[in-house]
Amino acid sequence: MKMKKVTAPTMPEAMKKIRKELGSDAVILNSKVTYTGGFLGLFKTKQIEVVAGVDQPEPPAAEQTAATAERQVVKEEDKKLEEEIQELKKMVSALTVNQTGYQDFPQSVRSILEKLKDQDFKDSWLLETGQKLYDQWQETPKTEQLTEWAEDYIRTSLQQQTHAGIDASKKYISLIGPTGVGKTTTIAKLAAKLVMEDQKKIGFMTSDTYRIGAIEQLKTYAELLNVPLEVIYSRDDFEKALTRFKDFDHVLIDTAGRNYREVQYVEDLAKTIDFEIDIQTFLVLSMTSKYKDMSAIYERFNDINIQGLIFTKCDESVTVGPAYHVMTESGIGAAYLTDGQAVPEDIEEASYRRVSEMMVKGVNS
Repeated sequence: MKMKKVTAPTMPEAMKKIRKELGSDAVILNSKVTYTGGFLGLFKTKQIEVVAGVDQPEPPAAEQTAATAERQVVKEEDKKLEEEIQELKKMVSALTVNQTGYQDFPQSVRSILEKLKDQDFKDSWLLETGQKLYDQWQETPKTEQLTEWAEDYIRTSLQQQTHAGIDASKKYISLIGPTGVGKTTTIAKLAAKLVMEDQKKIGFMTSDTYRIGAIEQLKTYAELLNVPLEVIYSRDDFEKALTRFKDFDHVLIDTAGRNYREVQYVEDLAKTIDFEIDIQTFLVLSMTSKYKDMSAIYERFNDINIQGLIFTKCDESVTVGPAYHVMTESGIGAAYLTDGQAVPEDIEEASYRRVSEMMVKGVNS
């Protein structure tokens, strides 16, 4: 990692220097206030000292040493081995299907369960669903209705959650979640709809001070929408921003992504933003994530009062099982679905009809 320490009178000026030296992918590692100059301890000048770093690109192939080339060969062999392991896992999974009760169901039921398994629905849920379908089939042996029964079971379980977007009575709306799920783009889409369609007076806050590019991205959206942006580094900054935005209809709060596995990340988030105020918080998840990842992310942020889930990259995912299980197990419904980068077009408010429609596609795939 290439590191650089800069000093400047203000944080924005320090960040400008960092972007010039390291680029927009730089990550702030440390920052502090220092004082220089003065006479007999008086008239000192306040300075912001920032240490930042950026990952350096790999050297070109021509500069690789023999040892590096050898490691590359080993890496390729490891990749091939990993592919073989994944293939074996699929074979074992297929055998498991035949050894856990699936073989007791008629072929018509098994064919539906196989489609759902391809959508990454959990094995325990598949067995439960298979039993329900089989019981109905025994009472009413109409094979042509099995698909409809499976869809009804999925729809019924989704009715237990509330699927809705922003609560108009909530002034503060925050988006939390891991890095890479598209929080900043999503918050821009929500803001554009509030400004352009609902004629609301809104403001932006961001606590994502770890990635230089993130602030610039949100700043660009703020300028396009002609709305103010406050960058918050501490709870004190947050309180001051609340005062500035006291006459606004809504304030949208973007947060840093970072590695959700770091407990310190969630603790720092709660120290900076007061989630005890009248705030509506959405957890942003990528539809391309596996169930274990989605579940772990939800558990990590569970101490924060989450009112809804936002699923991004719906157009990039081929499976719906993980999202289904996170909703049904957490009891929290979907708020929004996004399927592209266009602002504000590629977002839609979730509803029971739309969510169930997306989930049952696994039965018909």
